[in-house]
Amino acid sequence: MSAPNRLLTQDPSVVAVGAELLADALAAQAVPVTAVDWRPPLPGTSDALARVLADARRDAANKVAIERVLASTPHLVDVKPASEALGLTAGQFRHAGPPIDWARASGPMRGALIGAVLFEGLADTPEAAEKFLAEGHAELDSCHHHHAVGPMAGVVSPSMWMFELEDTTHGTRAWCSLNEGLGKVLRYGAYGPEVIERLQWMSAVLGPLLRTAVRAGEPIDIRAIIAQMLQMGDEGHNRNRAGTLMLLRELLPSMVDSGAPTSDIAEAARFVGGNDHFFLNLDMPACKLAMDAGRDVPGSSLVVAMARNGTDFGIQVSGTGDRWYTGPAEVPDGLYLGAYGPDDANPDIGDSAITETAGIGGFAMAAAPAIVRFIGGEVDDALAATRRMYEITLAENPAYQIPVLDFRGTPTGIDVTKVVRTGILPQINTGIAGKVAGTGQVGAGLVTPPAACFTAAIEALAASAPPSA
Repeated sequence: MSAPNRLLTQDPSVVAVGAELLADALAAQAVPVTAVDWRPPLPGTSDALARVLADARRDAANKVAIERVLASTPHLVDVKPASEALGLTAGQFRHAGPPIDWARASGPMRGALIGAVLFEGLADTPEAAEKFLAEGHAELDSCHHHHAVGPMAGVVSPSMWMFELEDTTHGTRAWCSLNEGLGKVLRYGAYGPEVIERLQWMSAVLGPLLRTAVRAGEPIDIRAIIAQMLQMGDEGHNRNRAGTLMLLRELLPSMVDSGAPTSDIAEAARFVGGNDHFFLNLDMPACKLAMDAGRDVPGSSLVVAMARNGTDFGIQVSGTGDRWYTGPAEVPDGLYLGAYGPDDANPDIGDSAITETAGIGGFAMAAAPAIVRFIGGEVDDALAATRRMYEITLAENPAYQIPVLDFRGTPTGIDVTKVVRTGILPQINTGIAGKVAGTGQVGAGLVTPPAACFTAAIEALAASAPPSA
């Protein structure tokens, strides 16, 4: 006599893949069911994805690339004008995101460039500055092409001062401008008199004072501050309150000892301490150094840069050099200041997505529950966002841990193949600039890259794979 069919004698174990209707129907009948969140690869990528996954170099290449990223040790070593840091001369400007010219520049990018021309004294009025730019007298290029990053419009001109960070493991350097605060500021495309006056004070007083303080002591370990701020409720992109105060704690004694006028020291301390985003311009170059360490590994599908210029969203991949893969930047979904609304918003802009590229910011949302109200979400959304990012990354960063996830390391190292296979796009939390030049900030929210960036990247990786793959 044969044994009874187990399907008839035991409760079934059901796994539903992708189809929520089936799972819901079984659950309604009291049938235990495990739902697996699955979705097909991004449309049109099957052949390229198969070729890249068959590339025998990929696993070893990604291991090398991500190990370099995790080994990065950024330190603040100097503060200096962009003319010294980047070698800029009159008429040269750097900006956020992939390369763009004046004709395609968005409103906030145009506003920031107009402000920079006024700040450098190359024009006397906004109209004259716009004419100067429209006639092609300025040289524009991407910050990323010069080992630099800039938040929002990210416009840098020769007289602006910059933080200089050194990766003491790999011997490389990266730069970022000083943070101006919120509201009507150049990086959001504002260029009124108050914007220019603030930039002049930052160049005449704040920059030199910070330089004196940094040079007076040992290099400041920025990775250690980022690790602490994640455990103090910051995520490193839209919330940098703890990081800013820890930086001020490091610099203030040397500022007091500098011999500078006490009124200047007090004003600088108030400006830095009252600007919760000041540390953003330090964790950005820290992340830039980490991701640059993972560049140029043949066969690697690691994303080493995500950046936006207000018109295009672009990514770069370790295995394909400095080539950009772009798609139209999307408008963030979030909360707006005052009477502003979605109709006032410009599409996504800024190099600050380098924080997500390196595994903090939107990838570390679970570390910053206090921020969810600022960008229009709930605490559970923050936890879910971080957990979702583990599905598209190569590693967890042991230096950057999230207490609420039992000190699990942040999801780090976006893998193009995982994005294409799952359809899960990187989560970015960001500020929102007004689309009209001169407006400034209008809100903050969440955004993802266009899928086209990753479908283009997987095609390029497939084309670069050895013929036998």
